Amino acid sequence: MIRAMVRHALILAAAFTAGLTPAMGQGDSSKPLPAKATKELPAELLALLEQKKMPKHSPIVLRVFKEESELEVWKQNTAGRFQILKTYPICRWSGDLGPKLREGDRQAPEGFYTVTPELMNPNSSFYLSINVGFPNSFDRANKRNGSFLMIHGDCWSSGCYAMTDEQISEIYSLARDSLSGRPSFQVQAYPFRLTPANLARHRNSPNLAFWNMLKIGNDHFETTQREPKVDVCNRRYVFDAQPPANSPHPLVFNATEKCPPFVVNPEIARRAQEKRRADELEYARLLEDNVPAAPIYSGLDGGMNKTFVGQFPGRVTLAKVMPYASYLPTLPPVPWIDKEGSLTSKWFGVALSKTVVCDAGRAGVPLGRC
Repeated sequence: MIRAMVRHALILAAAFTAGLTPAMGQGDSSKPLPAKATKELPAELLALLEQKKMPKHSPIVLRVFKEESELEVWKQNTAGRFQILKTYPICRWSGDLGPKLREGDRQAPEGFYTVTPELMNPNSSFYLSINVGFPNSFDRANKRNGSFLMIHGDCWSSGCYAMTDEQISEIYSLARDSLSGRPSFQVQAYPFRLTPANLARHRNSPNLAFWNMLKIGNDHFETTQREPKVDVCNRRYVFDAQPPANSPHPLVFNATEKCPPFVVNPEIARRAQEKRRADELEYARLLEDNVPAAPIYSGLDGGMNKTFVGQFPGRVTLAKVMPYASYLPTLPPVPWIDKEGSLTSKWFGVALSKTVVCDAGRAGVPLGRC
């Protein structure tokens, strides 16, 4: 009995700390929602939606960038493409650049996450909150753990992305409206904008392989303006996978097992590969110019957009950040399937259309990469 009481108290304390009171989610209609959770979008934002031809209830994608301390809301327009609606400066995030690995490491998560109505908390201790869904199947397959990782208000963070109450009110309302008749929306969390310049600066980081894997999904989204389909197999993310031609079986992914044979839509693969080739050429040029490399650990506990530094002095403090990368799990080699002689599968971890070929000369990479 005493053990059960202690365990229950610890659960309640953890929920409060993370800003998720043990209460109903947005998907629970058993009780009336508080006014803050049903608040209409501001008139200016409604006008912006109309101007950009974005239906109020169309899907959204949230994109988070730690180093820039920015959160972007992308929304689907009437043409079916995602366009950026609004960029919000992040008031506070904690930890260092890199993924969340374990409970208590103060790391804000990085990766691709799915938010369902049950993860929307209208009764959060931090005004309103959205649980990003950590750990996802990739995190669990790589034995990463943690709980109650949020996008919330109040500008305080311990592993979360904290906004102001005014900001989270808008973001929550946009998320709520996008879930009307829809099961989920996607959150893409990155260490920084995955440009050649940023990757070159952080080339010494032990997280580089992980970030390059995230970049595949990032490139799919940026080149198509469509939400990438995300699966996990062999402890890796794969994006926009579909069954090979004439396959008699549907694709079944297991996060910890070998990837089944799959291909990527040739049009998506072509656009993403063009971007990757251009980015790798620029990355190689930057390395040749020996651009300065960033320190592996910043020594700064998280960050805050400069917009808020004067408003919230003292909320970003120098602290010794745990060198968590010392126990980063080693990712397995990039899985790829090649039954038709397609070498481009090594670029993406999948088999692409045989009409697309790996041209190392044009890509500006060593022949050994192909």
